[in-house]
Amino acid sequence: MQNEEGQITELYIPRKCSATNRLITAKDHASVQINIGHVDENGIYNGQFSTFALCGFIRAQCELWPLLCV
Repeated sequence: MQNEEGQITELYIPRKCSATNRLITAKDHASVQINIGHVDENGIYNGQFSTFALCGFIRAQCELWPLLCV
């Protein structure tokens, strides 16, 4: 919810899984969030990153999604 000034006033905003687009609830204790840094053409980190959130369901399916097992 936002106020008249456009600021978010919610106390809890749930995340969404990057692989399945499911909501990651507060009780999903198996979920992880991974930040992957961006590098330039010389392989030097430039201060930017992409964030990926994976729900516990994806982590439980490790045999089916071996690249997402962390």
